Formats: sequence, C-alpha cells, structure tokens
Amino acid sequence: MPSIYDISLYIMAAFYIFAGVSHFRIPKFFLKITPPWVPKPEVVNIIVGVIEIVLGIGLLFSATRSYAAIGVIALLLAVFPANFYHHQKARQKGKHVTATLIRLPVQILLIYWAYTFV
Repeated sequence: MPSIYDISLYIMAAFYIFAGVSHFRIPKFFLKITPPWVPKPEVVNIIVGVIEIVLGIGLLFSATRSYAAIGVIALLLAVFPANFYHHQKARQKGKHVTATLIRLPVQILLIYWAYTFV
C-alpha cells in the first residue's frame, strides 16, 4: 500500500504534468494572465509548459526528485508576479477576485509542499 508520502508525490507530479500540458491545450488562458512586461509571451508560455512537464516527471524518480522539487519552488517564485497581475486584473474587472486572491497565499503552501520532497 502506498504511503502518504508516495500519494502526495504522485498527486504533485500529476498536478505539474497536467498544468504543463494545459499550457499547450489552452494557451489563451495563460496568455491572458501573462503580465504585459513579459517578452514574447507565446514563447514563455511554451517554455513554462515544458518546464512544468519536465519537473512533474522529475518528481517521479528518486534520482531527480530533489532537483525537481527545487525547480518547482523556483518556478512558483518565478510565476508569482503573473499570479499577482492576474489578481490585479480580476479586481479591475470585478470578476474572480476572491479566487485570484486565495491563489496568492496558496503559492506558499505549494512551495512548502515541494520543499517536503527536497
């Protein structure tokens, strides 16, 4: 029977693989929340998607797990400004304000979750 650690690991890996694939399946969603100061947003979207997939797969192997977890932490820190920008846009439009606000501190929990695999 898998342990809580294993279940948590598989969920995290699946989450990042799914998120990475989503960058290719629904790029418009990610491009809408990309801050205007990001150069070549289409290219950045693809790069982030590939990185998420690679990190998700990396979590599944003990030899790469720590590196992948550190990569996840770095990625979460790197995309935080986009999440903040998304919240600012939501406030301006008056839509999804609570959801985008909740997402900001959730980043801290996701960082901690990744840290448990370092």
